[in-house]
Amino acid sequence: MTPQELRALCLSFNAAVEDFPFNPETSVFRVRGKLFALTALDARPLKVNLKCDPDDALRLRTAHPGLIVPGWHMNKRHWNTVTADGGLPDRLVRELVEDSYDLVVAGLPRAERLRLDRS
Repeated sequence: MTPQELRALCLSFNAAVEDFPFNPETSVFRVRGKLFALTALDARPLKVNLKCDPDDALRLRTAHPGLIVPGWHMNKRHWNTVTADGGLPDRLVRELVEDSYDLVVAGLPRAERLRLDRS
């Protein structure tokens, strides 16, 4: 997956926005103010921090050693750092980004989730 494809994917979700709260190089993708992906799009290799169910996180790390690791500078139980540019199938990366978005949306207050459904 290219940096442009990753950015486009993250922004394709309902109410997703990109901002740069840490520095101009680090893209933070949020839904209703909650982070679901964090990446330096110009870094090589391209890596992205994604939220993940704790059980799935462990399974994915075991199945893809070195390509999916505990989230860098994140809660290691709930976040993975995924190498997105070549070692993993693009389909898996897309699924992991979507799962991260879905987990964050599921944690939003009910009123926020309902607003997402209408937009």
